Amino acid sequence: MNAPHITLVTIDLSFHAASAAVIAAVLEKHGVAVSQWRAPHERAFELLASGQGDMLCSAWLPGSHGRYLAPIEDEIEKMSALYAPYALWGVPDYVPADAVAEIADLAKPDVAARMVKTIQGINPGAGISRFSLEIMDRYRLHEAGYRFLHGALDDCVSAFEQAVARRDWAVVPLWQPQYLHWRHRIRELADPDGLLRGRDEATLIVRKDALRRLSAAAIADLRALRLGNQAMTRLDHLICKQGLSPDEAARQWLSSSATQAG
Repeated sequence: MNAPHITLVTIDLSFHAASAAVIAAVLEKHGVAVSQWRAPHERAFELLASGQGDMLCSAWLPGSHGRYLAPIEDEIEKMSALYAPYALWGVPDYVPADAVAEIADLAKPDVAARMVKTIQGINPGAGISRFSLEIMDRYRLHEAGYRFLHGALDDCVSAFEQAVARRDWAVVPLWQPQYLHWRHRIRELADPDGLLRGRDEATLIVRKDALRRLSAAAIADLRALRLGNQAMTRLDHLICKQGLSPDEAARQWLSSSATQAG
């Protein structure tokens, strides 16, 4: 008898790959063969909607990815909330809090005069990118000389780390969990207007028509799985800065979790 097979669609960013590797390890423990398909945000949900993907790791709900899930919500089941992500605008902690406490402070002339004017983001489909464009408009930051750029994750990270190396005042449009928080002290700016949407739940979702391929024990383990933000930040750091593959990082985390549980 052939082993059951699941196609796991993963949003193509390192921390999503980290959590997907944990999901794959859990499924493989139950004898499920797993194929992984990495894709940008919108494309990942399109693959799930078309049935080319069976499971997606992970949908940040309700804020970041809710609009992508809405057209197919009746066709999927939410398995577990793996961690509690949220988008943020942050500054290096050496930027004085009495000068820059909330996002609106960036428009103050004395602050704008000190800040790096390019705010380097990631791809346009990400929630943080959409929210950042709203922030630029709400606070009229273009008029203060700022510009927001889309790019790759490496562009965003490099821009921030170069600014820190120079001790520049700079803004990073980021999220938790993310490996930069393992290496740097980043102070989150207050968002009183809620443009960053608050906390989401990073939810493992599966097509209902794929559930029948999974045993009750596999489903129970997936429903019970919790990673948490700190573990995700650590996994992301292991992959991006210590050179482990997502599978190696997942095995290390699962091994340490089993040891602690024992």
